[in-house]
Amino acid sequence: MNRTMNRMLPMLVLSLLALAVPALAAQYEIDTAHSAISFKIKHLTISSVKGSFDDFAGTFTFDPAAPKTGSVEAVIQAASISTGNTKRDEHLRAPDFFDVAQFPTITFKSTGLTMTSATEGTLSGDLTMHGVTKPVTLAVVFNGTIKDPWGNDKAGFAATGKLDRTEFGLTYGKVMEGGGLMIGNEVEFTLDIQGAAKK
Repeated sequence: MNRTMNRMLPMLVLSLLALAVPALAAQYEIDTAHSAISFKIKHLTISSVKGSFDDFAGTFTFDPAAPKTGSVEAVIQAASISTGNTKRDEHLRAPDFFDVAQFPTITFKSTGLTMTSATEGTLSGDLTMHGVTKPVTLAVVFNGTIKDPWGNDKAGFAATGKLDRTEFGLTYGKVMEGGGLMIGNEVEFTLDIQGAAKK
């Protein structure tokens, strides 16, 4: 009996340790070919200008069983802004707006993730843009995980949020005769992100 217990005890301890240690969250690299960062802002108070940032990179970790351990880091090249109008894009890159020569990147680093359900939650983080860092909050939807036809593990998220551009020093604009702003201060942004698991 004692011999049997002596053999079983180490196995029991190892099993308990394995249960006590949480599984590591999967690490993903943003698949930029299947992801998008877009935004829209009011123009003349009666319509919206839509645009995107086309050059970005980042990583995230996520474990559906332990969502609080999730994290995100991303870098956007400010000069990649695109609104479908060459002159407007050149102006947006100039000192009046993003001043990409002095502030070439926009960065985001998460500070917390809270899931209110299996698929929806809130992502908090620090956004640095135009040399200013401010906390922002995004509404997140987890679209699930899947293995693509080539055997790669993928995960998908969508996120939306709003920010006041003037809080980041992007204050250029004019007040029209009627009293409205030529360019709105509130910017709505949407992220559609697909990640490929790191191997």
